[in-house]
Amino acid sequence: MIHQAKLIGVLYLENNLTPHAFTPTRIAILKVLASQAAISLENTRLYRDLEEREAKIRRLVEANIIGIVIWNIEGQIVEANEAFLHMVQYTREDLASGRVRWRDLTPAEWREGDEKAVAELKATRSARPREKEYFRKDGSRVPVLIGAAMFEESGNEGVAFVLDLGRQKRSEEALQRAQAELAHVTRVLTVGELTASIAHEISQPLAAIVTNGNAGLRWLNGDSPNLEETSQAIRRVIRDGQRAGEVVSRIRALFKKAPQVQEPLAINDVIDEVLALTQSEVNSNQVSLRTQFASDLPLVRGDRVQLQQAIRNFILNAIQAMSGIADGPRELVILSEAASFSESGSEPQDNQENASASTECAEVVITVRDSGIGFDPQHVNRLFSAFYTTKPQGLGMGLTISRSIIEAHGGRLRAKANVPRGAVFQFTLPVDGQGNIKSKSDE
Repeated sequence: MIHQAKLIGVLYLENNLTPHAFTPTRIAILKVLASQAAISLENTRLYRDLEEREAKIRRLVEANIIGIVIWNIEGQIVEANEAFLHMVQYTREDLASGRVRWRDLTPAEWREGDEKAVAELKATRSARPREKEYFRKDGSRVPVLIGAAMFEESGNEGVAFVLDLGRQKRSEEALQRAQAELAHVTRVLTVGELTASIAHEISQPLAAIVTNGNAGLRWLNGDSPNLEETSQAIRRVIRDGQRAGEVVSRIRALFKKAPQVQEPLAINDVIDEVLALTQSEVNSNQVSLRTQFASDLPLVRGDRVQLQQAIRNFILNAIQAMSGIADGPRELVILSEAASFSESGSEPQDNQENASASTECAEVVITVRDSGIGFDPQHVNRLFSAFYTTKPQGLGMGLTISRSIIEAHGGRLRAKANVPRGAVFQFTLPVDGQGNIKSKSDE
């Protein structure tokens, strides 16, 4: 059984009882019947394949996972599934009446895109997915993603697959609102942090102003007014007032990311100036202070007031951590030394043997070591977080500000436990690269 030169099947006939059962005439008839049977079998197979494909397509349409529309170029919607009708809020009766047309459903601003899609369909038989909007029956709009293809046997009709983007768009709008709220909260927190920072940093110079002002009054109100001491007290008031103003301006510049006022600095001199300002706290808390400054350190480049601010935070934190120690020495050690980068890595080498083998002097290392109560090693990563503090009356801003200052200068800050007790804060500053200077402490 052959149809269009294609073998469809084989029909076998046998008769052993009657001679000459298959005469030429009968064989000719059998050939005609076999040809018709081949055609019938082929049509049956084609119809079965067509039914299977139609069933698959119908299952897709009736599943209502996405909207499916059969349309024509003139703008009519020939057929649509329930998913699409629900999307645009029309009924099947509306569809049957012919009132639902895809051109009428499209807002004016999207019609130019539709025309381009139709031109693409005529040229390539398919159109790339794109976003647009449809009018609902109540006049509202629904955002959709639509892709379309033309039927091969027709130059006028095609099918479109429509995905409702309404939920996605609402989620995006909700996310945008949440981001706006977060930005507002962040601005509020930033203002709070700035306020806390200013209060924290300015408290020391203000306290010094009050102390020196009272001292000046005592010198004036004595039986024999001491004008020299009074003059010195007034100069200290002026100095502390200027320092308070500088602290405020530097903190504001830090939070605004304003350009720093940087200059070549001898870090030993910067530390000495801070020690002079904190000497009263050292004495009143009975702290034993020891300094070990390396001579001929390279210059660092930075903002003097900001670096003083960071160093003073470390010193005052150390003094406060030792104030509650009653059964042991209160020792504060401040070290400065040169460090270098080795050829094989990025960690600073701070001993002489490694320094001699390194490529160049790259950093200055400052270490502040105390014998206070220390901190929990498990919380070392939280020490520099804003508002985290281990002190009952602390604001939790000092170390946060100090880290911001050090990192803004291109340095690094780390903390570790001291042995046998206490804490060590160590930070690095890159050298200025313009040679060495002699600090005041070396003269």
